[in-house]
Amino acid sequence: MSLSLQAPAKLNRYLGILGRRADGFHELELVTTVLEGVDELADTLHGEPAGSLSLFLSGSTAEGLSVDESNLVIQAWRLLEQEAQKPLPAALRLEKRIPQGGGLGGGSSDAAAALKLGDRMFGLGIPQTRLLHLAARLGSDVPLFILGGTVLGLGRGERVFPLRAVPLEPILLVHPGLHVGTPSVYGALPAVGYPLPQDLPTLAIGEAPPWRNDLTGAAIFVCPLLAEVRQDLLESGGEPLLCGSGSCWAARYETEARRDHAAGALRLEHPSWGIWTL
Repeated sequence: MSLSLQAPAKLNRYLGILGRRADGFHELELVTTVLEGVDELADTLHGEPAGSLSLFLSGSTAEGLSVDESNLVIQAWRLLEQEAQKPLPAALRLEKRIPQGGGLGGGSSDAAAALKLGDRMFGLGIPQTRLLHLAARLGSDVPLFILGGTVLGLGRGERVFPLRAVPLEPILLVHPGLHVGTPSVYGALPAVGYPLPQDLPTLAIGEAPPWRNDLTGAAIFVCPLLAEVRQDLLESGGEPLLCGSGSCWAARYETEARRDHAAGALRLEHPSWGIWTL
């Protein structure tokens, strides 16, 4: 049967670095909200039965992406085939809208959508716990998209636990057209100095997590233009937070009216930026 699934973006509302691990990765504590229902910030994966596996890309942010075995959608599908112990021939079409290199998890979300879509298309009946295991093999951010909603991430981020939904404040999300590589940001941490470790405090029901990202200094070190984007958001009355390792920024405002006013002003000042209200 044919099937389509959305692959939404994500917003890290808290990203704490607790230290560097012996395996070279970093011990993290994350609170992430999957931005379900925001169509303009969601990729769409469509699949239908076919004689062999293929992937076609389209959409405003698909340029430069490959459709070979390096693509995370194909890698996810191959894992499903290993799990099912049989080929899963399908024609896949991925429409890309999530900006690349923005810290919004587009590739990881696509991989999670592929796992879920293949499982449903072929009636594999894979338990969620097993899908989470497969997702962790694909990347640290992939499991959170299997859960959806608001998620606590531990370890490299791959150990995920569902949290009660916490409504988002009025938020402006900005993509300034920059691309920041995640490995380069983590690699810059020794140069800029590790932030003082701070455990995530216990949150009361409905309480929002701290608005914090310990990668901010390293990301600005790698891409100094990010500081100018942050300054523009500050001057607009927002409280900016870098999205993951960048380059998108999320700024929260006291009211929707102030957010919308800031959005209008920034669109005039920076017509090349991607700007979305949440």
